[in-house]
Amino acid sequence: MSTGNFDRRTFLQLMAASGVMAYGITNNLAFGSDTPLTVGILYSGSKQDYGYNQSHALAAAELKKIPGIKVVEEERVPETIAAQRSMEGMIRQDGAKLIIATSFGFFKPHVLEMAKKFPEVTFAHTGGLWTEGMPDNVGTFYGHIFAAQYLCGIVAGHMTKSKKLGVVAAKPTPNLVRSINAFTIAARSVDPAITVNVIFTGDWVLPVREAESANSLVDQGVDVIACSIDSPKVVIETAEKRGAMSIGYHSSQADVGPKGFLTGAQWHWIVPYLQFVAGVQEGRSPAHVLRGGLAEGFVINTPFGSAVSAEAKSAFETARAELIAGTRVIYSGPLKDNKGNLVIPEGTAYKDSDRALDPINYLVEGVVGEI
Repeated sequence: MSTGNFDRRTFLQLMAASGVMAYGITNNLAFGSDTPLTVGILYSGSKQDYGYNQSHALAAAELKKIPGIKVVEEERVPETIAAQRSMEGMIRQDGAKLIIATSFGFFKPHVLEMAKKFPEVTFAHTGGLWTEGMPDNVGTFYGHIFAAQYLCGIVAGHMTKSKKLGVVAAKPTPNLVRSINAFTIAARSVDPAITVNVIFTGDWVLPVREAESANSLVDQGVDVIACSIDSPKVVIETAEKRGAMSIGYHSSQADVGPKGFLTGAQWHWIVPYLQFVAGVQEGRSPAHVLRGGLAEGFVINTPFGSAVSAEAKSAFETARAELIAGTRVIYSGPLKDNKGNLVIPEGTAYKDSDRALDPINYLVEGVVGEI
């Protein structure tokens, strides 16, 4: 199917700028066809969850601004056979030629089954990992969010007075552990005396437990609280009520922490979205394993809150430029875990994209907590 010629020059210009621009990057992107390309997007939760689902909804909103693209969405889709019904409805009823499945549980078996059934449709899944033998019309994408979390740690390290930071996290998955460690490494690069208390709630959305965890951290003397949960709103609100500073995640929570919110680590999903859109327009198979970080514009940081000092801002900008240039590496030796074991020897350094970090199962020195 042809839906018109993609404005390749404009696309490349926008993609090059995406690492430094926010959500308005698609305003000048245009497609030249009377028949729109229909993109179907599934969410497992609410599009206004102040977190993960909202981060995808923001990208969807940008797609809607592009002439020649029609977006159909469905929120609160269970990770069951209901996901397959939703995708099939988008394809049969709406004519979707690109399906973006945003929740991890949509991948197996649901995306894979639908991809077999509809080989002419491109399926893009967040977080899944394509392997040989899977349908060729399936692509997966994700971002190195721990790099943005590292920058949050730089800010937190400069802003803390108690030298005690905290993280409310869902589960000790490798992705969350990478982020907690990166946050800690950054903060301790500012002051090695800083510690980071971590509380794992046990699940992705547990508002009562999240509020209890945030209160517990403040009671322990923590004055900056970060989070790695699906919807950070409760944690940010609780920190604000208790007079603590806060670090956001997924999308912006700045408006619920007007006094104490510092910054956050955000996904910038419009960048991979556009790459999959371009592939459909050009008749190409999707990228099976698409990954990117700060340099590629896949992840960004929330604009600074009013409390952030000039010193913290300057240190953030320096660290960000060095991470993008490759002159600063987050995971490099010598590095010990919080039990005193050497986990990365001196002279060894891992780039953000290094797959050796995928199965990480340790918390670094300075983290108070256990996996």
